[in-house]
Amino acid sequence: MFHRNGAPSPRNGPYPPTQVSVAYNHNPQRIDGANRAFHVLEQERLPPYVWSPPPYFAPAMVPPQKPALNYRRKRSNADNTPYFEKRLRLDPPSHATASPVLNWAPPPNRLPHQAVAAPSTPALSCLDRFGPSRHISSPHQGQTVPKSFNSLQVYAGDHLSRQMVELFEACQQQSIDLERKEVFRARLQEDIQSIFSVARLYLTGSSMNGLGCRSSDADLCLVITGNVSIHQFLIQRNELVNHLKSSLFVSQKRPDPVSVLSRLRKLFRTLSYVEGTCLIRAKVPILKFKEKGSDLEFDLNINNTVGIRNTFLLRSYAHADPRVRPMILVVKKWACHHQINDASKGTLSSYTLVLMVLHYLQTVRDPVLPSLQRDHPDCFSPCMEIDMVPEGSTHVPPYISRNQSSLGELLLGFLRYYASEFSWDKQVISVREATAFPKTYAQEWRKKFICVEEPFERNNVARAVHEKLKFDAIKAQFVQSSRKLQARRDLNSILPLRAIINKEALRR
Repeated sequence: MFHRNGAPSPRNGPYPPTQVSVAYNHNPQRIDGANRAFHVLEQERLPPYVWSPPPYFAPAMVPPQKPALNYRRKRSNADNTPYFEKRLRLDPPSHATASPVLNWAPPPNRLPHQAVAAPSTPALSCLDRFGPSRHISSPHQGQTVPKSFNSLQVYAGDHLSRQMVELFEACQQQSIDLERKEVFRARLQEDIQSIFSVARLYLTGSSMNGLGCRSSDADLCLVITGNVSIHQFLIQRNELVNHLKSSLFVSQKRPDPVSVLSRLRKLFRTLSYVEGTCLIRAKVPILKFKEKGSDLEFDLNINNTVGIRNTFLLRSYAHADPRVRPMILVVKKWACHHQINDASKGTLSSYTLVLMVLHYLQTVRDPVLPSLQRDHPDCFSPCMEIDMVPEGSTHVPPYISRNQSSLGELLLGFLRYYASEFSWDKQVISVREATAFPKTYAQEWRKKFICVEEPFERNNVARAVHEKLKFDAIKAQFVQSSRKLQARRDLNSILPLRAIINKEALRR
């Protein structure tokens, strides 16, 4: 991505070169190790996300600026699926967002083992209402996020809260873990471009949104279609035809994911640093593989761009309040221990659990979190160009919650909410609107056991729970854990704290 806070040059003039960032830094607070959870700075900043520009853009090949989008008109891009169009017609947003001018620099000369550096040209803000006066003078500074008047230690005054912080400190992903994944991604992208020169590889999911553990797999999204110039499209078309014949192309010139993944599997088997490739033919097909000689696992999908959008939405939520990340990590460990955190086995996915936690934090008395999509639609527009998604999330202004509940109180409230207050048979969880709307809103929700709305596609991310037996087990676990934790106020009553910490220690 481009430097996010450099003052833009005039639209009609050339863009002067700026200093290139030489390292990927995920730790904006510059506090080493897990102890940084207890030392949240007075002025928190969203960690910078440095993205390498697609290598196929030459300076003369600058896509023209598009006019403001009309949400009621069809648009030919990767998001314009029939379901997406229908949802936009039924419930159109109130704001339209103009697409930015994309200006690309030539690809930097970089060895495969080097971390990705920022491009050498700045980008205009993707939001008209954030003008030049909003930019910080240093191009290396990240956009500020809500100021915390209290460190996380203030929210950990009781025994249960201290246990939650201890678990978070032991399990949270470290900057060295993220850097390792990023170096691998950069190297893999270069090899993939030997087959698909217009391909771009994005690191997504919990590794990138700030909610990952040291043991978390890394999710990758390979984008090989989208809004490209005619010249680029011809290159892409010829390459795909030569390698995969005409079988790759379906409607709207979109490649068949299984065919692309099959081609990549053959490539990966020739790479010295990749092993254990396995193609999973699911609704969203993925290619699983490992870094050779390590326990680092990857899941790669094709053109699932909504994963890029929700990665940066969740990333903004994760850094909006210091309690969000510990809360989500503990809930995920709890669900995993009780075997209700596996969508492939008919229970809840990690993404579903994250949305359930965010929903609770949005709807508790004195909300901990707002609805970022509702309050700042321009920053998270579903029609924003995919390469501008990381930039858009940096423009979220500060939000300061009046809620001063401890971590332990929030965990107790979360379990109690889904054990006795939330109506599973009548309500749909919506982080997008920070509410729970009735299932009667649409026919698609009525026959589902658990309904959790995907913030961008607006489908049900909890659809894997399709058996009543599994649904009853999930509800029962909320009830049992709520009672145990309320009675003992000890995290060991609902999960093996020391065993989990010791297991994570093996990853170091």
